[in-house]
Parts: sequence; structure tokens; C-alpha cells
Amino acid sequence: MSHPAPSWALVRRSERLADAPVVRRGTDWWLVSASGSVPASDPVFTDELDRFATDLAAADRVVAEIRAQSKAEARQ
Repeated sequence: MSHPAPSWALVRRSERLADAPVVRRGTDWWLVSASGSVPASDPVFTDELDRFATDLAAADRVVAEIRAQSKAEARQ
């Protein structure tokens, strides 16, 4: 399923990768700005974006686990 080009006005901050002007829609990466959006088509660049997004998600999970563990320890 093809996803429409993101519009800067419609891109929520939570959709952007680490507050960068890049958004993943489906399997496609888009560079977004106030003047428009452009699909990111360079496979080396998009592979790096994929790796960065995966690493960022893993880091977010670890932080959430640490916070949950800290709360559990504080209750004891």
C-alpha cells in the first residue's frame, strides 16, 4: 500500500525520527520541510535511517525498563 507524501503541517513531532525532519510512512522514508517533502531513495541513507530507528527504539525500551525497575525498587 502506497502512503501519501507527508505534509510538514500534518507531521506530528512524535512521527519524526529523533526530532529530525525525516518521517517513515510505511516502508518509505521522507525528508520533510516547510517547503515540501521529498522521498529518501538512496539505499545507503535509508539503511542508516532504518538502523538508527531500530537503535533508538531499543534505547527507548531500555530506558523504560530502567525506570520501571527504579519505581519498583522505590516501593520496596
